[in-house]
Amino acid sequence: MTHPDTASSPGETIRHVLRCESDGQRLDTWLTTRLDGFSRARIQQLIKDGFVLVDGKSRKPHHVLQAGNRVEVSIPPPQPTELKPESIPINLLYEDSDILVLNKPPGLVVHPAPGHASGTLVNALLHHCGDTSGGRSSLGGIGGELRPGIVHRLDKDTSGVLVVAKNQAALDHLAGQFKRHSVRKEYVALVWGCPHPETGTIESLVGRDPHNRKKMSAKPRAGRRAVTHYRVLERHEEASVLKVEIETGRTHQIRVHLAHIGHPVVGDTQYGRARVSKHAIKASRQLLHAERLAFAHPRTGKPLEFHAPIPEDMSVVIRALRA
Repeated sequence: MTHPDTASSPGETIRHVLRCESDGQRLDTWLTTRLDGFSRARIQQLIKDGFVLVDGKSRKPHHVLQAGNRVEVSIPPPQPTELKPESIPINLLYEDSDILVLNKPPGLVVHPAPGHASGTLVNALLHHCGDTSGGRSSLGGIGGELRPGIVHRLDKDTSGVLVVAKNQAALDHLAGQFKRHSVRKEYVALVWGCPHPETGTIESLVGRDPHNRKKMSAKPRAGRRAVTHYRVLERHEEASVLKVEIETGRTHQIRVHLAHIGHPVVGDTQYGRARVSKHAIKASRQLLHAERLAFAHPRTGKPLEFHAPIPEDMSVVIRALRA
């Protein structure tokens, strides 16, 4: 790996001057092995945008290098995002220069989208990481833009542990772990009834509901493989507390799978139905909580594990069931 040949301050262009040692390697592939913290996709974009010169000339990403070629790379500073920082409280569990781990509260949308242009977790993180001095809280740039890298998402009304990347290298590394299913994701769910058997695996395709495009389905016309493991922790007269672990991360996967076996999440109005509770069980949201997340640190490889306690609104319902 290499470091810039001249010192620079945050907001300045960083320049690398490299010398190729052997013949036959593609320019983009070679640079990916030489520049620390840059994905191949980011390197390719820099080449296409004219920020990479080989012996003073612009080349294509697939250009084949020869021994002795002088390769100059100019890395422009990340550009401000169009998204606006907002002072929204966040519950931090961990932070360093590469990642940020937080306990997302229920009701908070993760990323701006139609209908949710502001008031999201991304807006909150832009405010939290507004430090431009290059310190621990600053952003290193994702795709050339100063924004946090959302590696995975939780539904608006699902609470719990979420990891966010602060630079492109961290985002790529974490995304690779999720793709290889090496990230451990454990949830606690309160569901109607009690599944039988009390420990099991649900496996199906998950895709768009053929009858309602706003919903997902375990019986789609086309979908992607999804695997959910569950175990009953507490069995009560009307509802049960489950430990749920997912191998895959499809949209609404847990909610879809639990509804598919006849035990929808309490409070889930999209995949469940209104019920009259003997014990006056009430929930203003689906009672699903991402309790534990374990993964390898994207820079050091050190195993990390984070835990978020069950939020109070969910605890109240569980205590009422026990009583």
